[in-house]
Amino acid sequence: MTSLRPLLALASTIIIALSTQASERYNVLLISIDDLNDWTGSLGGHPQANTPNIDRLAADGILFENAHCQAPVCQPSRASYMTSRYPSSTGLYFLNPGIRSSPALEGSLTLPERFAKEGYKIMAGGKVFHSTESEEILDPIGEYAGRMGGFGPIPEEKISQPFGHPLWDWGVYPENDDELPDYKVAKWAEKRLLEEHDQPFFMAVGFFRPHVPMYAPKKWFDQFPRDQVMLPEVKDDDRTDLPSYGENLTRLEHVSPPHQWLVESGEWKHAVQAYLATTTFADYCLGIVLDALERSPHKDNTIIALVSDHGFHLGEKSHWAKRTLWEDGTRVPLIFAGPGVKPELRSNRSVGLIDLYPTLLELNGLDADPKHEGLSLMPLIEDPETKWNRPIRTTFGKGNHALRNQRWRYIRYADGSEELYDHKNDPNEWDNLASNPEYSKIKRRLAKHLPTSEQPILGKGSTGHKALSATEAALRKQ
Repeated sequence: MTSLRPLLALASTIIIALSTQASERYNVLLISIDDLNDWTGSLGGHPQANTPNIDRLAADGILFENAHCQAPVCQPSRASYMTSRYPSSTGLYFLNPGIRSSPALEGSLTLPERFAKEGYKIMAGGKVFHSTESEEILDPIGEYAGRMGGFGPIPEEKISQPFGHPLWDWGVYPENDDELPDYKVAKWAEKRLLEEHDQPFFMAVGFFRPHVPMYAPKKWFDQFPRDQVMLPEVKDDDRTDLPSYGENLTRLEHVSPPHQWLVESGEWKHAVQAYLATTTFADYCLGIVLDALERSPHKDNTIIALVSDHGFHLGEKSHWAKRTLWEDGTRVPLIFAGPGVKPELRSNRSVGLIDLYPTLLELNGLDADPKHEGLSLMPLIEDPETKWNRPIRTTFGKGNHALRNQRWRYIRYADGSEELYDHKNDPNEWDNLASNPEYSKIKRRLAKHLPTSEQPILGKGSTGHKALSATEAALRKQ
């Protein structure tokens, strides 16, 4: 009679192997860069952009060339990609309130909370969530190293822009890299990455630059001599074909300096120089983190995701900063690299930051969350050219939405007015085609992806709240 003992031993070995494989988890390193638009070498948003570390990370994995935020403001954008829910579903449209204030998110786990529940060690430093939410959400589940100075240090007097919001300034300051929060955040991450950890980890590293104030030591400005700085390509009459609602929403009650002042004061080139310099400084800090991972025992077992929270205007469409539904306000870097991601991939399919959370879950073999409104990008990671018909949506206040696919950007404002841009023939979005009946079918097709219901606006008093109120007041006076 044949003994069953060898078969039982083999079965036991298989079960143990499968159990071990199922319990394996990759580490996750999530890196965010505040207010970074497409001015990177790999995205080609500015010919003088110098971002070697972003570019090498893009070459190590997949770069989504047509990625967009779901809100062109810090708080709602981060709330969206940390919960994979659209602003219209949560009521979080502007700088306040925080995630915990949304009734629609009651019982939902943010991205780091989900990984903590899955048994991950949570470590984070810098700007991860907006404002005090980093402490409120991260402290109970792991190590939050703090903001390390936030947007500081700040000189006693402004350098370049004498009026307005205290953060709106730019120039050479301070003297040394190690005085800046981003350098401190990078060195903290370096230390943690070089350590051994007895469980898989989720580490979030949030850099503050190039968010205003656009300060960095002189050596970073010297890389971009001011007299050689190239200004963004603009069209003087670019805004003449905008609906009045869209014009007012991007002009009234904003804290950024008017474009006319930047031009007349001679500060336009200086501000562009500062953005390039602070972006390169942030990229240098990213390099510290990537080099540390490469030297660490975790280099072959860590998924890296890099994002920015939204885009940024530097004079395009005569606008500065964020809070627009145009390409410069919504387009962001989105990169995945590491286990499960082949190198040197690019995809031009329209995706969003809202897809970050579901993608990290699938990359780690974790169950999807049915409450999520984003999609896992694994089909595109496996085949960047796969069919992908979903336009991605960006929202700035209830009723104001942009939809972007591979070719078109369609904007519908709360009063029903519209904009339509053909990126195949008009990458600068200079020619609003919305009033041309030839494109009615395209508008109808895109409009099917607008939300059918929207949560009321939560919070009050932020710049976005004020801009929307002023726009609605102007509409009532018409």
